[in-house]
Amino acid sequence: MNAIAGRGASADDGGLSIDHGGAIAVDTEQLRDLGARLRTVVSRYEDAREAVARALVLVSSADAERHVDVGALRRSGERIGALGAEIENACAGTLVMADAFEVVELRAQAEALALTDVAAANDVQARADRLVADDERIGTMAEWLVAGWKERRFEGLGEQYDLAGALPPLFLAGAMVGVASGLGKVRPKTVVSSAVLSGVADPVKVTPVKTSTPNAPTGLAAAFRRVPGSTAQVAVEKYTMVGGATRYVAYVAGTRESLPWRAGKSEPWDMESNVELYQGGTSASYQATLDALAAAGVESGDRVDVVAHSQGGMIAARLAMESEFEVSTLMTAGSPTEPTLDDDQTLLQLRHTDDVVSALAAGGSAEGTGTPDSFTASREGDPHDGIQDLQLQTHGLETYVETAEMVDASHDPRAEAVDAYWEELGEAVEVERIEFHAERTG
Repeated sequence: MNAIAGRGASADDGGLSIDHGGAIAVDTEQLRDLGARLRTVVSRYEDAREAVARALVLVSSADAERHVDVGALRRSGERIGALGAEIENACAGTLVMADAFEVVELRAQAEALALTDVAAANDVQARADRLVADDERIGTMAEWLVAGWKERRFEGLGEQYDLAGALPPLFLAGAMVGVASGLGKVRPKTVVSSAVLSGVADPVKVTPVKTSTPNAPTGLAAAFRRVPGSTAQVAVEKYTMVGGATRYVAYVAGTRESLPWRAGKSEPWDMESNVELYQGGTSASYQATLDALAAAGVESGDRVDVVAHSQGGMIAARLAMESEFEVSTLMTAGSPTEPTLDDDQTLLQLRHTDDVVSALAAGGSAEGTGTPDSFTASREGDPHDGIQDLQLQTHGLETYVETAEMVDASHDPRAEAVDAYWEELGEAVEVERIEFHAERTG
């Protein structure tokens, strides 16, 4: 994907909001570049005002006032000066906002570094402190940005079906798990508290159950519709491009067995795997995904993009952060975690603010993650309380497909930039798809 010009938040009439994720809605360097361009405009207004002032002097010295509306000319000069002052104020505000975004980024970096390199963390924090010391507005704005993000991330979560007052507190308690534990943000393996997945997965057996030769998906909704149904949990598509190069897209399903008393049985996509993945353990579902990729012919170093729902989002995060594959693009819906990606990896997240499973990610992180093209598309998945809340309808893949359709239809530049990805896949000369069914064997 190509970088886009900005990363501010946008919202449409359907309540869909698209931003970079977290409190960092705008690229600070691009914001500073905008400030510099505004300053150039200010200088031109100053030149125009000075030209009007010189014209007034000439008119007066040439005794030409009876031929020229001097009053109108003077008012024009005053208006040009006022417009220049307004643009100067906008320029100053833009630069202050850029500094506020940078302070949020620096504070988040310092918090992460504190776990592994205290000296480096202190240096980063000192940079943030210097920015705040230069202008007290910067610190206030940084705090306001983070507070606004924290307030928005669970919108509608406490307005579920009442169930005699029991259900909303239960949903909010789920959100607080992510906030209190800090497990909703998957930190890099250089951070001791969130190292690579630990432990050994339960043994699994992976079997191919269906093959096909589809065309490439043409949009985000079409991609999420390819997440396997009941007979399979993982699908791998091999794209053979012009010239013979190959790349892959993996589709990983969400939880298939949610009953706690059935955890650890034949279905790997169950609550046992959910708990293991969320707490940093190697799950049977993660191992099954690796086995499915190997069975599809994927080798170390191959490019594998991932489209995933729910538990699949946790698997996708680990594939992107610690697997031997080149994961350039992740597309997740309702994931309980958010990965920490490199600046050459793109993350497209769909989140519903009233989805208790998505809320386990606690909004991810204030600084966001991934390339400038990365974005989080969010909305309240089900604004009407009702019995469907008991079935977690707002977390269902079908509801997230509806959100993906809204992204596809959006004119937000980030959403439109994704079109280049689909066009690139569409250039493949051959697409081979294999769906895999996995089960525990011990």
